Amino acid sequence: MQKLDYLKETPSQTAGPYVHIGLTPNKLGNAGIYPVDLGESPIRDGAKGQAITIIGTVRDGAGMILRDALIESWQADAEGIYPGNDPRGGADPNVSGWARIIADFDSGEWTLKTVKPGRVPFPDGRMMAPHVALWVVARGINLGLQTRIYFEDEDNESCPVLQRIEHRERVNTLIARKTGDGTYRFDIILQGENETVFFDM
Repeated sequence: MQKLDYLKETPSQTAGPYVHIGLTPNKLGNAGIYPVDLGESPIRDGAKGQAITIIGTVRDGAGMILRDALIESWQADAEGIYPGNDPRGGADPNVSGWARIIADFDSGEWTLKTVKPGRVPFPDGRMMAPHVALWVVARGINLGLQTRIYFEDEDNESCPVLQRIEHRERVNTLIARKTGDGTYRFDIILQGENETVFFDM
């Protein structure tokens, strides 16, 4: 048997540009790997509920926009039902709930077009405020960061998840601001002043 005790662990690396090459090749102009990139949209034609668009950026601690950010989103449908997680089979078949979003390489802005999710039950029966869960990766991030988008025009006060945030002023970092009819702004700040709340999930 070959002894391998002389081998050393290689240093950890961030994902670098390979994230986009492997996960969103069509958006890079590298067509032919998949007919369409997986997670292109969390909804299909006919999805029930209010159509919304969320636009934002990912910024580092120096305020620089990360133009290579990749975000995955997960949400319930307009009735608060997660696809594949309803024993009654009542989830909207036109809402997959999952999307993979990349920032525009020129502006650094990312865009999510979806339907506003409904309120979701917490394990103890209370209701969570409508939200979209995000997983964020980019250069310099060794482990993906998890956060959530809530909406300023919803009742967030009774949400059991938001109530657990001890520094109440930081709840605002999770709130998408309305910029028009069905449009919201949500910027993710990785570090420093107004750092977005990230969850250990």
